[in-house]
Amino acid sequence: MDKFQEMQSFVAVVDAGSFVRAADTLDTSKAAVSRHVADLEQRLGVRLLHRTTRKLSLTDDGQSFYQHCTEILGAIDEAECDLSSRSAVASGLLRISVPVTFGILHLAPLWGTFLAQNPKVALDVVLSDRPVDLVEDGYDLALRISSTPHATLIGRKLATTRMVLCASPEYLQRRGMPQHPRELGSHDVIAYTYWSSRDEWVFDGPDGRITAKTQPRFHTNNGDTCRAAALQHQGIILQPDFLVGGDLHAGTLQEIMPHYQSIELGIYAVYASRKQLPLKLRHIVDFLADSFRSPAWNE
Repeated sequence: MDKFQEMQSFVAVVDAGSFVRAADTLDTSKAAVSRHVADLEQRLGVRLLHRTTRKLSLTDDGQSFYQHCTEILGAIDEAECDLSSRSAVASGLLRISVPVTFGILHLAPLWGTFLAQNPKVALDVVLSDRPVDLVEDGYDLALRISSTPHATLIGRKLATTRMVLCASPEYLQRRGMPQHPRELGSHDVIAYTYWSSRDEWVFDGPDGRITAKTQPRFHTNNGDTCRAAALQHQGIILQPDFLVGGDLHAGTLQEIMPHYQSIELGIYAVYASRKQLPLKLRHIVDFLADSFRSPAWNE
């Protein structure tokens, strides 16, 4: 059996959520797709999918293998598109969803350069911290900041950002410097509403992984507002270094307990399908990847 065909069928099943829909996507039969996936599992000696009468889900091995397969298939598609589009010109409208703070600080200065390089492309950039459904909401591309990209989307990692626990020197002088994550429960905390773990913050330190329960005095769905409140000496924040890096360098914010590290997040460009990727979409993804090859906040 052709390994490429097996991988293609497996990825199609995961993306479509069923063998029937995957068969329609690949213009083949359900029996052929099922055989490809079964042969793949037998050859690898692992189960890739949990199958029930109602839904499919990836096993841990399946999740890892899926990520590798998408990268391999994406590279093949990219190579083919590169050959077929060398003489073509990117054109048309690109609708892009980006996070508010990251979009203002680090993306807004780039759009002019991209438009200058691609004079026949138009942009519609929408800033929102709420995840959008690319297909239903009509987006070509979204920028996501998360630990992993969405399982059913194609993602290209652009950069990483570290979550930093910090506060103003004035606040820390008034309330004291915490020495252990569990002390955060007795401090004023300014919390980001969309943080996936809500008011429980996780750190890795000398004594292993610690989950700190906080009691926020202030919730907000905007990172800039968190930063502004911290600069006004109102409490402790946990925000990405792409937002607070300049403040840390200037000394207006001070990192707390650097020996207890919070999570590192990936910054991904995600889109719905790798099949027949439009040239305008390839150009914007490549442009963003090049722009964040050496992120300013890591310097």
